[in-house]
Amino acid sequence: MSDITVLGGGRVGGGLATALTRAGHEVTVVTRAPGTAADAVRTARIVINATPGAGSLERLAALRTELRGKILVDVSNATVDGPDGLPAGLLYPGSSLAEQLQEALPETHVVKTLNTMLHSVMTEPSSLAQPPTAFLSGADPEAKRVVRGLLVDLGWRQEWITDLGGIETARAAEGAILFVPHVIRSSGFAPFAISIAR
Repeated sequence: MSDITVLGGGRVGGGLATALTRAGHEVTVVTRAPGTAADAVRTARIVINATPGAGSLERLAALRTELRGKILVDVSNATVDGPDGLPAGLLYPGSSLAEQLQEALPETHVVKTLNTMLHSVMTEPSSLAQPPTAFLSGADPEAKRVVRGLLVDLGWRQEWITDLGGIETARAAEGAILFVPHVIRSSGFAPFAISIAR
């Protein structure tokens, strides 16, 4: 079991923290205080970024020293929101939040995952009628192996997890957020996820 710090205490961060605690991990949730975040990150093996994507880069770059050598699991989407509050575009077109984080934190192992679904599916993937897909993007194979294990602890079957490759592949997964406003307007906030059918 791992010591995990979750940055962000909203629906995403809170849900992940509850599920990972239930799976036997030692989990600390940090909301706003930067001093508290530094202390919690320093003692963790794994840090999960569940903060709003638009401010994630600045917030995490400030923790560069504390994040050195850690696995950073990025589940956020950095978007430009439309007038209805739903995503209208990407904050880093031609790149991704995960790539920006990896560049800013060269001594941290960034892994992108769980950003292609409604938050409830992250911890209850079997609740959908069809198997969803969780994607992994990251440069470090060992970090991705560890994150794959966390996904299994959250209820993801191995065959539902697809390793896309290096951190640059996160831009494809993050681009999936552009589906979300249209899906929500069409079907409401019912749980959904991107799935690769084979």
